[in-house]
Formats: sequence, structure tokens, C-alpha cells
Amino acid sequence: MGKKDPLVCELTICPGNPLLEAIFHVQARVRRFKDEVKDFYFRVLLSQYSCPKCSGALAMTDQIQCSCSCGNIFDPTLAFQRSPCCDSGLVRKTFHYACSRCHQMVPSRFLFDERLFDKTYFREMMQESRERAKTRREEIRRLLAISRSDPLLLMASPCLESIPGLSEALNDFIDTKVTGYTAFETKSDFRMGDYRNHILSTLEMGCRQFSAISPLIEDCRTDKVWRFVTLVFMEQDQEIQLTQYGNDILVERIRDEAYV
Repeated sequence: MGKKDPLVCELTICPGNPLLEAIFHVQARVRRFKDEVKDFYFRVLLSQYSCPKCSGALAMTDQIQCSCSCGNIFDPTLAFQRSPCCDSGLVRKTFHYACSRCHQMVPSRFLFDERLFDKTYFREMMQESRERAKTRREEIRRLLAISRSDPLLLMASPCLESIPGLSEALNDFIDTKVTGYTAFETKSDFRMGDYRNHILSTLEMGCRQFSAISPLIEDCRTDKVWRFVTLVFMEQDQEIQLTQYGNDILVERIRDEAYV
């Protein structure tokens, strides 16, 4: 829903208020006057030009478009205006027009108290962004498929004696005496969802080193292990990108680019 005029809301709440009613009428007349001035401005401005196809009269039909009775619709700024710096044609940028030669910003004579917003341009940029994201995902899948190792086919039973010293090392490991009673934890307090939310909240500004991500629990060693495990799963889900930098890891959040 569109944003309501606060003055209209006030009139609805307090009907019969003469001051508010007078202000409302003044505001409405100012809007009508602005529309009439805008229409007169474009009629005078476009009277100097004619349709490039049929030489007919032109009328402004949209923020950055004019049209002729023959059906020709075009951008008058690109068609008729030239840059004062190089006397060259103009090109449309994201929020302004610019000289096609030196790329200096040039104000449009055909914008009336408005800012350039090209809906077609943004629609095309969004489509290109989605295509780039799709191509990137497909490339990641291809690289992951290539990086997988081939199936291991055992043609014969493993022979421990084929590796010198392996049998002795395994025997020593098995015969290691454990003093006291050791209990193995079957339950863990590790909740990956909590770590994921914590990591994403610290990456609002873009990227951060692994060592700069604050811990969630007092046991720093355990927290570091759980953070790292969570990051590995998040990278597999293509939420983040991990890059080794010396003894640290750069954690970067993956975002879809909407603009160029």
C-alpha cells in the first residue's frame, strides 16, 4: 500500500476543522499548479523539436519518454540533447546522463524536478545479476564434481606388512594403557544454528577474519572448533566463501549483485 498523506489522515481524524480544511485546499491547488507548470514547460520545450520519423508534434508521456501520434516513443534527452563539454551525444547511466566521449555528467533539460530512474535499465541489470549468480553456482557445482576422487576399488585385501612399521605402531596404540576411568560424552551442547546466526550477524559489513569472530562460549578451544565446523557447512551451502590468509581465514558473505 502507498504511503498516505498525513494531512488527509488528519482531516479524517478531525473533520470540520476549518484550518486543516483550508490547508488541504491550498496543498491541492499547489499540486495542480505544479502539474500545469510541468505540462506548459514540456509543451514549450518540445515545440522546438519534431518527431525524427514523421516530423510530427511531440508530447511528454513519461518521466524520460516522449511520443508522437505516429507511434514513435523515445528518450528526448538522448535524441536531441548534446553534451556542452564535447558536443557529443549522451548516454544513460544509473541515475544521470553523461557525455558519451568524456563521461562527464550532464543534466537533462527534459527532467522536471525529478531524478532519472530507468525501469528498463534496472530490469536488465537485475536479469544480468541473476544470470551471473546462476553461472557462478553452476561453475561451483562443476568444480566440486571435478574435485571428487575416483572410487576406490580394492582388488585384494589390505596388507599391513606392506607399510614398514605400521603393524608395530598399531600394536603400540592398542596396548596403550589408560589410567583412571574415561567417560565419553554422547551428548553435546553444540547448536550449529546458533553459530550460523552469530556468524551471519558479524558479516553484515561484508567480510571478517576467522580470528575476529567473537566466541559464543567461554571454552575458547571448543568454540573455535564449533565455529570452524559451522563455517565449513556454510561454505558448502554457498552462504560464505573461505580464503586462507597466512595463519588466518578470511570469511566473506556471498551476496547477489544487483547493480554494476
